[in-house]
Amino acid sequence: MKYVIILIVLASFSAIIYGFTIQETNIATANKYIGFGTVGLFLLAMPLFLFKASKGKNVKDYMLTEENIKKMQAKEDEKTKRQEP
Repeated sequence: MKYVIILIVLASFSAIIYGFTIQETNIATANKYIGFGTVGLFLLAMPLFLFKASKGKNVKDYMLTEENIKKMQAKEDEKTKRQEP
């Protein structure tokens, strides 16, 4: 999966760069290359990367619930108690 994402990112960046280099001669084709490169980055590579990076993680740990707020407040109270002389 890692190599597929890297391949998509490289192909997308190369398409964008190629589109900007031929922009002087053929504007319509250049815009297509730039557009396909952008689509490749944001609609293919980014969702695949986010899926790979979040695999095995619990979403509930990152949500702001009452339980997590209490945990954060308890940690903050411990820090302030340690800092006081």
